[in-house]
Amino acid sequence: MASAKDNLLPPGLVSNLQQVLSRRKEEDGSGDSAEPIDPSTSDSAPGGADAEDCSKPIVLVTNSDGIESPGLAYLVEALVREGLCNVHVCVPQSDKSASGHSVTLRETVAVTSAEINGAVAYEVSGTPVDCVSLALSGALFSWSKPLLVISGINRGSSCGNQMFYSGVIAGAREALICGIPSLSVSLNWKKDESQESDFKDAVTVCLPLINATIRDIEKGTFPKSCSLNIEVPTSPLTNKGFKVTKQSLWRSTLNWQAVSANRHSSSGHFMSNQQSLGIQLAQLSRDASAAGAARRLTTQKKSLLEIESVGAAGKPDTNRVKKFFRLEFMHREQDDADEELDIRALENGFVAVTPLSLSLKDQEDATAATSDWISSLLQREQ
Repeated sequence: MASAKDNLLPPGLVSNLQQVLSRRKEEDGSGDSAEPIDPSTSDSAPGGADAEDCSKPIVLVTNSDGIESPGLAYLVEALVREGLCNVHVCVPQSDKSASGHSVTLRETVAVTSAEINGAVAYEVSGTPVDCVSLALSGALFSWSKPLLVISGINRGSSCGNQMFYSGVIAGAREALICGIPSLSVSLNWKKDESQESDFKDAVTVCLPLINATIRDIEKGTFPKSCSLNIEVPTSPLTNKGFKVTKQSLWRSTLNWQAVSANRHSSSGHFMSNQQSLGIQLAQLSRDASAAGAARRLTTQKKSLLEIESVGAAGKPDTNRVKKFFRLEFMHREQDDADEELDIRALENGFVAVTPLSLSLKDQEDATAATSDWISSLLQREQ
């Protein structure tokens, strides 16, 4: 006779059986028929939550500020605490702000599991669009269609034409292209005024809207064919309320500055790890093959000229001139008085909610639908 020990079932199978039996008991007790479980609400990827409720929808979180962003940490922590969904995270491993809708081609993208309490999380050596595209492909997670994609919380506003540069909005836009409802969230961070705890306050402000989005997507009442860009004012807890806005033409001024030798040495701040490493390896290769390679560095005003001899031994050298520049966004005051524009509402202390569509013909309908939806939320709160 086989012993009881020999008849032990695998723990995973026991857990699944217990869930099935529990659901049947609930059905028998209430008389209600259970809704079918979407296969996308389960995941077996490593490095995440110890136990996920398969009856809950999946929400994918990404950003452009990278895995170390406090905005990401506070957002994921709040979503896990609320318990309305299973939270999965796929974010860049480093800051990819202002990367726009770029993707990584002809390069291998590395993915590493990350530790974020209560969430299945990965960091990716790519852009926000890479992260969302990979997550929705079915190659990384066992699902390919989450209920919602949230991109943020970004450090700095993404209003007006700044949206075209924004990596955080691009992540949400990629989800919309793939047919997934999405939100992008940014905090109007101001130097010498904002602090890290403002991200936590921004989550507090946005969480009711996020929870309502999750519930109303399941009900089928969330605005269709648009992504909502949420801009939180500099002092989140003193905001004047939510306001549906239109995209303005505002943008920061692009300011190019020539950099000196010592600033150029810290190029890791504005070049990807792969680019920086590739340049170093290429330089080492050239140095090794060039007998008697000579360099002359001449600093003239703000420009750095590098004249480099890389010719092989016995061959004439070719002089090349290099200059190094760094791009910064310079804040520019908004002079448009239209109160319905995103940047104006944000600067006036409102939480600006701007619906973004993939086609101009859908934009007007999306704005109207979002206005009706926000109004219904406010009525429910009252």
